[in-house]
Amino acid sequence: MSRPPFTVSDFDFALPPELIAQHPAPERSASRLLDGRAASPVDRVFRELPGLLNPGDLLVFNNTKVIKARLYGAKQTGGSVEALIERVIAGTCEVHAHLRASKSPKPGSRVRFNEAFDAEVLGRCGPDGGMFHLRFPSDPFALLEQHGHVPLPPYIEHADEADDVRRYQTVFAKEPGAVAAPTAALHFDEGVLAALAARGVASAHVTLHVGAGTFQPVRVEQLAEHKMHSEWFEVPAATVAAIAATRARGGKVVAVGTTTLRALESAALGGELQAGARETAIFITPGFEFRVVDCLLTNFHLPKSTLMMLVSAFAGYEHVMRLYRHAIAQGYRFFSYGDAMLLERRT
Repeated sequence: MSRPPFTVSDFDFALPPELIAQHPAPERSASRLLDGRAASPVDRVFRELPGLLNPGDLLVFNNTKVIKARLYGAKQTGGSVEALIERVIAGTCEVHAHLRASKSPKPGSRVRFNEAFDAEVLGRCGPDGGMFHLRFPSDPFALLEQHGHVPLPPYIEHADEADDVRRYQTVFAKEPGAVAAPTAALHFDEGVLAALAARGVASAHVTLHVGAGTFQPVRVEQLAEHKMHSEWFEVPAATVAAIAATRARGGKVVAVGTTTLRALESAALGGELQAGARETAIFITPGFEFRVVDCLLTNFHLPKSTLMMLVSAFAGYEHVMRLYRHAIAQGYRFFSYGDAMLLERRT
């Protein structure tokens, strides 16, 4: 007898607030790792990861780089503005941004950020008009690097500090454009990467610029009614070739993080994995047909979030909920600066 369709409430759970990690572990690879591949969970430390993979396996990383996307400023009327830059429009000085202000700035007005530069408001944008289209006076990446703040997630309660510049960034970050870190990759340090290479585990990369939508709650009960946010990604031809070679030698494809999985499975929606760059608004829920990823390394996600639905689709709903109950009972640290989990595909 089949179960009724999943609703958002199926992905809810009670999380003690003290388990929400406010700061990273002292060392990246000292985080805990819940090995959830078998029926029973095994408690490990992240630096054990190389021994859990086999020679010939392939780790696929997201090499996006978090930009200092949060700005503080004021409208011409004097009212304060907080901006989160969602996207820099390639080849221009224009950006799409979420703005928080007592009254929305009007098209043609200006916002002065950090008492350093003015941005012109061009109008509203986004699928529901919820963002603002701004024009900066010069290269947005350079201005953000100089005047912006690390866009820590809403559940981290302290303002960004000097250590966050380093720790809310992977050690291999390369392509600027994300406003949230691919957090499963934050656990990797040079020692773990060297141990993986020595074991014969191959590596490849994709780029997916994580947007602020990754933190947006699902506000409808029926999954089919949720509108997923869109993110830009690229799968290089070299990564497609690396995955084909891994398949040929009998190895497993291990996605480092849900963002990597989203990129790979988006690129394979036509049936075959295709190289290239495009947008994805893929919404992975139980019943999804996975074509590329065999194992998933991921952090622990927010209750009722699209990422809870994704991991449940990947490893089985009942299994994932049991793992989460175990993690809470054992005091694992949750969310961006929290601990990690290793899952195997069960669908």
